[in-house]
Amino acid sequence: MTSAIHITQQGTVAAVTLSRPEVRNAFNDEVITELTQAFVQLGGDPLVRAIVLRAEGPAFCAGADLNWMRRMADYTRDENLADAAKLAEMLRVIYACPKPTVARVQGDVYAGGIGLVAACDMAVAVDTAGFCLSEVKIGLIPATISPYVIRAMGARAAHRYFLTAERFDAAEALRIGFVHEVVGAERLDARLDELLKALTSASPNAVGACKQLVHDVAGQGIDAALIAATVQGIADIRASDEGREGVQSFLQKRKPSWLNG
Repeated sequence: MTSAIHITQQGTVAAVTLSRPEVRNAFNDEVITELTQAFVQLGGDPLVRAIVLRAEGPAFCAGADLNWMRRMADYTRDENLADAAKLAEMLRVIYACPKPTVARVQGDVYAGGIGLVAACDMAVAVDTAGFCLSEVKIGLIPATISPYVIRAMGARAAHRYFLTAERFDAAEALRIGFVHEVVGAERLDARLDELLKALTSASPNAVGACKQLVHDVAGQGIDAALIAATVQGIADIRASDEGREGVQSFLQKRKPSWLNG
């Protein structure tokens, strides 16, 4: 059986590639299982410092595979619950991955594919990419992807695009904060490389801790408990081996040890 994804690694950067261009990289239960396993594996690999989610062909991801949808049409509610739970776990694993994740959006993104992009820490898109949360057109809702999509684009934009199922372009995706940068196709990989260089030149421990910090702080009330947690966070990182090494290297005007490997 042909794998639905490919994993490659160059130096400390791993790439997970959706490799079903003949169906616009639509996902099914096989893709969900393989993506979940890939991000668990790479997230736990000490040699990996950053992960790129990318795709082959003209589309990034068209959402759910039609054959998978045909099977789901006959599912009982319990079968739908089990099926949706696997999709939810895949998104959670990508979102919670301890390594920084970057979506390389080289083409159109629809429905569940929007959730894949939203679950990544950052996204760079080509200026020709189109986006659509199309679920209401076929009587469904973007429920499983909603926690990640609403965090990525904000509730106000979600109200519009969840309800209307309008297609929006890359410029609009940038305006609402769903993607971080929009570039011409000829600049996509160069800009991606710049982001990856920034990610892999920083302290691995600090990058992972910063990602968790955002998860812990975003949307929380600024109260005594949150302030105490942030105080503990900076104290812990200052006392860590990489924290001490980073400060000493800065004061001594030398490269930190993680750049000397």
